[in-house]
Amino acid sequence: MTISNTEIPCSCDVLVIGGGPAGSSVAALLARDGIDVVLLEKALHPRPQVGESLIPHFWKYADLTGATPLIESEGFVAKAGGITVWNGKIHRIAFSEFGFTRPALHVERDVFDDLLLRHAVSSGARVYQQIAVKEVNFSSEARPLVHYLDKRGDKAGEGRIACRYVIDASGNGAVLAGQFGSKRLIDTRMRFLSLWGYFRNSRYVGADGKSHAPEDIGAIKPVTFVTSFEDGWIWHIAMRKLTSVGVVLHTDRARGMNGSEREQFFLETCRKTPYIDRLLDAAEYQEGLYCERPDYSYYSTRLCGENFYLLGDAASFVDPIYSHGVLNAFYNAAMAAVAVRESLRDPARRARHAQLCENRMRQFYGFSRALALGEFGGDGVDADLVKHLMRSVPRRELDLMLAASYMSERAGNFHRLIEDAGLQHTEAPDKIHFMSRLEL
Repeated sequence: MTISNTEIPCSCDVLVIGGGPAGSSVAALLARDGIDVVLLEKALHPRPQVGESLIPHFWKYADLTGATPLIESEGFVAKAGGITVWNGKIHRIAFSEFGFTRPALHVERDVFDDLLLRHAVSSGARVYQQIAVKEVNFSSEARPLVHYLDKRGDKAGEGRIACRYVIDASGNGAVLAGQFGSKRLIDTRMRFLSLWGYFRNSRYVGADGKSHAPEDIGAIKPVTFVTSFEDGWIWHIAMRKLTSVGVVLHTDRARGMNGSEREQFFLETCRKTPYIDRLLDAAEYQEGLYCERPDYSYYSTRLCGENFYLLGDAASFVDPIYSHGVLNAFYNAAMAAVAVRESLRDPARRARHAQLCENRMRQFYGFSRALALGEFGGDGVDADLVKHLMRSVPRRELDLMLAASYMSERAGNFHRLIEDAGLQHTEAPDKIHFMSRLEL
């Protein structure tokens, strides 16, 4: 980032914590409106992130921020749909059957996130990397005061910056939720962790239900492949050079394991799980790229206030099976950008704008959680808000999510909310194709 080594200013209109999809997107949206935005990111991009699947919905947010040309020119892998093997049942969906004309993608998140951060800079945001925010002082009558640690070599030291609004997009670090004491873990029955790594020369699953050689990735579109096993489920996401493979399991299953033991468990699970074992038979495991995430699912009881907003994983995290994490980040960024923009124009109504934004964000989080958490609980979910959102979601997007929910058999809450909202008449089940076998 070309401006990372310049001096950090003493003040700005909006201070964004974190340079992931939520932070970069809200910074770009506000900066494009001429608002003075400073973004502080604790890491140095590109930084390690999980290889991820993006569903077609995301393009409307890329259009909104202006990042679409950059994403298109990067040449990420376009995917055709999804195939699941869940409790022995094989199902397939194709995005084209739901009316989507723009592709879903398999992306290297380190590249994708760096691209979005660079776009925020080109939009006018001032971005500083290797700057860790320690706390935000809201006691000042004038402006919030953000205290940070500058870790940039000879510039290392502490500093502070005053702003009118703080947007926390710090990911699972959840700076403000930690400071507020508002972070809550959900029902213990649905508390998972994920273990993932990367393989070179893995075969992949195409939309035809057959396996294909890695060199065919540009000619034959892959699907996101998910299969359940006794303790959880596994994803297989083929990207341009590597394949992202992840194991999701209940935290109790890994209790007592150290890091090395969890990595060994990950590799053993990949080797013995049907279908995954065949796809990885000739693949090369990439040492040193193993990662894990132990701290979900959670949510914050405070999301928006007169001078602060929590976005993306800093606000809540839901089970990742439906690729809703990045979508949540984009949605939150769009809602917060509107609220902050209007609050700057009319400060007397900033509390009202914050409350409206919080309602919208809770709607979307509730939508995702009902989709992902099956018949278990609903911590932090307002069912009436979710049903209201369902009635306004474009029908093809809702149908796609409903179809996906049938494929994993984990969305009892989602189905009940669909019925309660009066939306049960749908063609989604007709677009789910049952397969008797996979030729892998």
